[in-house]
Amino acid sequence: MQTTNEACDDTMSALVRKEWIGFRSRGRITALLIAVLITVLFGLLLAFTERSTCGVRDVEVACPTDPVGPQGRAVSDQFYFTHQALGDDGSITVRMTEMTGVITYPPPDHDEIVPGLVPWAKAGIIVKDGSTPGSSYAALMLTGDHGVRMQHDYVHDTAGQSGGVSPTTPRWLRLSRSGNTITGAESSDGVHWTKVGTARLPGLPETVRVGLFATSPGDLTLKPTGLGASTSQTRFTQASATFDNVTVDGGAGTGWTHEAVGDMGNTDWERSHRAPGTTESNGTLTVTGSGDIGPVATVGGHAVEDTLVGLPIALIVVIAVSARFLTGKRRGDQPAHAPLGARVLAAKAFVAGATAFLTGLVAAGIAVPIGTTVLRANGSSVLAVPALVELRTVVAAAALVAVTTVLALALCALLRRAWAAVLVTTAAVVLPYVVGTLPLLPDEISGALLRFSPAAGFAVLQTLQEFPQVIAHYAPQEGYFPLPGWAGLAVLCGCTAALLGLAVIRERRRATGPGPEPKWR
Repeated sequence: MQTTNEACDDTMSALVRKEWIGFRSRGRITALLIAVLITVLFGLLLAFTERSTCGVRDVEVACPTDPVGPQGRAVSDQFYFTHQALGDDGSITVRMTEMTGVITYPPPDHDEIVPGLVPWAKAGIIVKDGSTPGSSYAALMLTGDHGVRMQHDYVHDTAGQSGGVSPTTPRWLRLSRSGNTITGAESSDGVHWTKVGTARLPGLPETVRVGLFATSPGDLTLKPTGLGASTSQTRFTQASATFDNVTVDGGAGTGWTHEAVGDMGNTDWERSHRAPGTTESNGTLTVTGSGDIGPVATVGGHAVEDTLVGLPIALIVVIAVSARFLTGKRRGDQPAHAPLGARVLAAKAFVAGATAFLTGLVAAGIAVPIGTTVLRANGSSVLAVPALVELRTVVAAAALVAVTTVLALALCALLRRAWAAVLVTTAAVVLPYVVGTLPLLPDEISGALLRFSPAAGFAVLQTLQEFPQVIAHYAPQEGYFPLPGWAGLAVLCGCTAALLGLAVIRERRRATGPGPEPKWR
């Protein structure tokens, strides 16, 4: 008959306590501390060795950084702006009759300038909270290849009618303001109007700026390198748009102000051919500009997750700790080859996963904030993200370490060899991540590695976002995973759950089946 104490010993909480007592050996704790140090030291090594300097002529100045939009993310806000004041209620109406552009091909590939518009060249009308880069806005525009769009606060995009513009097929555009609400409408004749969209911009001041704009992002091309990887190159482009029948109702000022928002007009081509600006003749205005208004998708410097460059190495250490924990000395007088039992295996998985989570949390919690601070102090650009996104990255790193640790433990239970479990887990999780994110393989192969293998779990670390209205090289080597973070972690969790389930089934069969048991190694 089982005593009360023996029954208590068999509860799950009791099993977890006993496994924790068995886990907290000096060697394992030291190994986990080493994993923390590896993560932190590699992150700090990256931060301290990366130093950027910028200069104007012979004078060193602070390097420019991307402006930060209303959501706390880095944005592009570069365009030519012809504007005047607008009160709390009012509108701007224009007729757009032409939109043209140029694309430059610098040497050595080309040395020519060709007419044309890139797909996301933009020109139209805009309501903006001042002319400071990163301030809130709503714009109604015609694009190079995506028809009429209404965009606001950098990340929001609403499609209007498709098609282009010409003197014989003009486009009428109208933005109306009522407090914090901006409504966009388009027309082919200036009489019959179709609503495109509505934007709500919290915190708009009583007086804003309203006017005409033009901008054109760089033209992206990919150049094959290495074993089939691609490197991105960007060509300078420029867009011009012609407007007439410009009417501003509810204006709070007199006359137009012309200025460039963001850095513009400094290229050799602009200085020698066509500078950005606005020309006016008999009520017709032509606005010329370059740049973009939208979220930043291409990292010129570093992303927050770059400070976790040492995490894959630390992960191997934690994997080894997990595998050795399963094959180590058993509690009591059990022989090393005795069956674990499903509940004991679950308890071991809980202890290993929980300690790995805390290890990852401490490592990332030190490496991320300190690393990003040092990078910025050294003049390196770090893509701005909201504080909650940075915190999510720290927690995501801990979750990645924890789930991978349980995966290693499950493999060890199935393979019965610690060294084999370490090799297989490393080959399944760490190796595809390293190979896939280096500029070695074609984007399709790198994407497949990080979509179908357990290495997909690394996607949970990325802070970069893909935006359809921004042309960029969305590839693993640029920090973009083929799966969103939650889906990548789900792939890793699914593999872990399947293997752990198989291990539990095997342990149950071992506990009830006849015959000698193979020894653990």
